Amino acid sequence: CGPSRPSPLQMGNQGPAPPLPRAHSLPAPQDCTICMERLVTASGYEGVLRHRGVRPELVGRLGRCGHMYHLLCLVAMYSNGNKDGSLQCPTCKAIYGEKTGTQPPGKMEFHLIPHSLPGFADTQTIRIVYDIPTGIQGPEHPNPGKKFTARGFPRHCYLPNNEKGRKVLRLLITAWERRLIFTIGTSNTTGESDTVVWNEIHHKTEFGSNLTGHGYPDASYLDNVLAELTAQGVSEAAAKA
Repeated sequence: CGPSRPSPLQMGNQGPAPPLPRAHSLPAPQDCTICMERLVTASGYEGVLRHRGVRPELVGRLGRCGHMYHLLCLVAMYSNGNKDGSLQCPTCKAIYGEKTGTQPPGKMEFHLIPHSLPGFADTQTIRIVYDIPTGIQGPEHPNPGKKFTARGFPRHCYLPNNEKGRKVLRLLITAWERRLIFTIGTSNTTGESDTVVWNEIHHKTEFGSNLTGHGYPDASYLDNVLAELTAQGVSEAAAKA
């Protein structure tokens, strides 16, 4: 079956334009995994979505990963997202452009404390403090104009003050600036909706133990969080590109 189709929509002044690839010829019959129609046929969004210069039968190949989609389907995916000037490949999650999130306003601070984390003897600790107040949801949030809660702030998180820990800190600062650390949604812990929740970048919130799995020792944590940051388009390689 085809996609769940939105009401007729014409892209207008809705933020930056999507970074669409050039139209491309097909090497072999295959499906568009956005609309689930064959790429040799028109997009499943034909008749419900219009975008200047994009015909329903046009197909594009994403530059780095090579995955192919109807251009109109990429427009549809973009129009249902943050409209921040970035596209994320739905197959491999490669990001084109600079991805930004919907994190509400707040403050991020960090400082050194003269204590070691379990597993990092003789190394000081970086403590990160996030603080987000209760507020009103904006147009990018699930329920614009409705109040959102912010439970458990300020939240304290910990990294070892070694080379890899400092690298994670630099990238977390970038992720914060791009509004990717938190979002507004439903808490997995309490079930509360319209509240500030973590957004796919795990943090260590326990200092001296690992009773809940959110502390140290955890030999793979730094590598795992670097991979999560890369999945959000935040990496030193991307910053230099």
